[in-house]
Amino acid sequence: MEKEDAEANDDADSVDDSLGSRAYSVLGFSRWWQLAVAAGMMAAVSPYQYVWSSVEGPLASDLDVALPAVAAVFSLYVVFQSVSQFPAGWWRDRQGPTGVTFLAAALAGLGYVGVAYVTELWQLYIIYSLGAVGVGIVYTVAVNTALKWFPDRSGLTTGVSTMAFSAGSFLVVPYVRYFDAAGSYSTAVRNVGVAMLAVLVVGSILLRDPPEHWLDDGNGESGEDTGSMKSRTRDGVRSLQGKAYTTREVLATWQFWLMYLMFVAVAGADLLVIANVVGYAEQFGFAALVATASATLLPLAAGGSRIVLGEVFDRYQRKHVMAASFILAGAFRFILVYAGVGDHAVLFVAMVLASMFFSAPLYVYFPSLLTDYYGARYSSANYGVLYTAKIAGGVFAGSVAGYLIVLVGWNFTFVVGGAAAAAAGVAALALKPPKGSGLRDGEKSMESV
Repeated sequence: MEKEDAEANDDADSVDDSLGSRAYSVLGFSRWWQLAVAAGMMAAVSPYQYVWSSVEGPLASDLDVALPAVAAVFSLYVVFQSVSQFPAGWWRDRQGPTGVTFLAAALAGLGYVGVAYVTELWQLYIIYSLGAVGVGIVYTVAVNTALKWFPDRSGLTTGVSTMAFSAGSFLVVPYVRYFDAAGSYSTAVRNVGVAMLAVLVVGSILLRDPPEHWLDDGNGESGEDTGSMKSRTRDGVRSLQGKAYTTREVLATWQFWLMYLMFVAVAGADLLVIANVVGYAEQFGFAALVATASATLLPLAAGGSRIVLGEVFDRYQRKHVMAASFILAGAFRFILVYAGVGDHAVLFVAMVLASMFFSAPLYVYFPSLLTDYYGARYSSANYGVLYTAKIAGGVFAGSVAGYLIVLVGWNFTFVVGGAAAAAAGVAALALKPPKGSGLRDGEKSMESV
């Protein structure tokens, strides 16, 4: 077994080296720089999601409106961030990333600056929603940059780019909360927005896509050093070539719709914690330090898990990794409720981190598995459709959760989130490649654009 594992790792390294050389000949520099640019853009837009729980209270106070009315902004954010991804992905697949990311820079950067100057609730709804469109564009461009340049390391590299989306707010949360304590949170929001705009403009200039047939030998056929390469893994054979499904073809398979329902469930559980962690800690009467620590460390746990479990996802049978991860995510949410009820502050923070560690990689698992099953040629558009499942999760975490909290309480609402994540883990065991893909269960396609 150890010999087979070593041979599999050696074969995988040879694939990685060859693809790296091919990418270098196209770019003139390492393809990892493209991943770094994508990750930087993801980090820049992360405050829209991961700093929200720190600004909704001050916004409600400044606008003199009830907190549930402001909480609806988060649901709007998720809706617009999600629905923007399919048209943005369709555009990017056909025209490249430059134009669409310039648009994203204007929407996201200027939108966040605008939050600092709103004086009416309807203004906040419009500005945050427009900014969310920019976030959605950046998200789909960044994730699919990893998939397009790294068909051989999709789990790890998707993990890096999505890690930046969460961990990018690690320093922003305490920065905003410091200004909030001083009564001038709008200054922090404005400064973050200006920095966001600058990073996105630079990223728009630097980001590139591989040419359509970058793995071919120049005659439209697989080259001896790339297209015919196969590496043995614990799952079976990974091939660089496979059927490229259009979005219409993807929608005709049951696997897509099962993944869609799973995405809804786990995204709802994930966003429930993200959007409400500060309020949940405060309703138990924990010290402000507990709420701040939870909100500050949460993005690190979510981000770090995407790299760690992304690498695990590349090395072991993917549906089993996904199933175990989501079941654990649900279990730790149950313990989170117990920690709050029992007034265990340290355990509460630990369970926030643990529950997020195992649910946050959904943004690694789903795009990678979707590309395994359906190919990378139309990955931006295909994942854009799947990502709309986040809308239902966002509505649950925002408006529905707010209603449930009033009706049945915080604890029951969080238990529902945990049950949803665990159910998605069980459902993952039913996944298998579509018949037309040419893959057996457990195999990973590395077909590129």
